[in-house]
Amino acid sequence: MPKNTLKSITPSVERMRQIKSLRVLGNWIYATNLWHINRYSSAMAFFVGLFVAFMPIPGQMVVAAALAVLMRCNLPLSVGLVWITNPVTMPAIFFLAYKLGAMIIDVPVQPIEFELSLHWLNHRLSAIWQPFLLGCVLCGLFFGSLGYFVINLLWRLRVARLWRERKRRRETAAKMKAEAAAAIAKEANCDPD
Repeated sequence: MPKNTLKSITPSVERMRQIKSLRVLGNWIYATNLWHINRYSSAMAFFVGLFVAFMPIPGQMVVAAALAVLMRCNLPLSVGLVWITNPVTMPAIFFLAYKLGAMIIDVPVQPIEFELSLHWLNHRLSAIWQPFLLGCVLCGLFFGSLGYFVINLLWRLRVARLWRERKRRRETAAKMKAEAAAAIAKEANCDPD
């Protein structure tokens, strides 16, 4: 994502200071790296957000915010990326994580019929929690690392492209200046005065 687009959708520190309910958290929430868009804070925010998105825990946004503060990365990006696992995508993501964990532990994949009840949690979840948790951690680490390296690479490629364009503009300006100076010198030498 371009830096200007990210800047336009994230709130500024000044705007955040105006929210009275955030004063309870103290001054640490206004730390510059939590709101600044740079290569490290953006790439690390992708790692944190994607890693926490694959964790089957309640309060993923709070966990992502706490990790963003600890790792000094962009807070809005970290918290926003957690929504990759939402009520629509969560069943497919968690089932694939369970299948990955079952394949690694080498246990047969059991058909899962989810039921929101205490009986299901006690009997069915206790039978699948190990491959499920392993798959979630591995997927979180893989996709978090992938997000980190892709954002880091895209950022570096963008900076390299901007430097090349800047160098090309400087060379073009220098060439035009040299041509203008040559034209003036030629005109001065051809002057009949």
